[in-house]
Parts: sequence; C-alpha cells; structure tokens
Amino acid sequence: MNLTTVRLVTIIAEPVLKDRLIHEIQALGAHGYTISEVHGEGTRGIHASQWQGGNVKIETIVSPEVAERIVEVVADQYFPNYAVIAYVIPVQVVRSEKFA
Repeated sequence: MNLTTVRLVTIIAEPVLKDRLIHEIQALGAHGYTISEVHGEGTRGIHASQWQGGNVKIETIVSPEVAERIVEVVADQYFPNYAVIAYVIPVQVVRSEKFA
C-alpha cells in the first residue's frame, strides 16, 4: 500500500463562523471537509455560542501548503475576535490525489 503524508487541519469555532470558515477553506484550496458539533471549555470564558448550542469542529485533509494558508488566515482574521482554535497534524492517506 502506498501512503502519502498530508495535513489534517482542525478548526474549532463558534457556530456563527461555520459558513464563513467553510468558504475560506474552500477558497484556500481544500477539496472537502467534515463538520461536527462539539462541546468543551477553553480560556475565553462565556461566548455567544453558549446560548446557541455547541461549537463546530471543521476538519479538512490538505497539502502542507494549503494547511499553512488556512491556519494563517484563521489566525489573522478570527483569533483576535472569536473563540477559535486551529491545529495541524501530519496524517498518512491512501489516494493522495483526493487531497492535493
């Protein structure tokens, strides 16, 4: 089996950002994504999503270059004013052409 190392980008954010973040990651080169509703507690304290339900977790598997662009945009445009975290993990995939 031939495995290729790519990047799993995970963004956890307030639900009000869901559509904007999906648009951003697609515009930056992601070919697909998975969304889950998640619950937890962080350092920002109370925010609007506590009245709207849980946060959203958006995951996408992309090339290292696309992962870097996504994290840069999220950090620049969303970190200052919203409860958002983002992280990148190297993962190995079969059928790498689906993610490049």
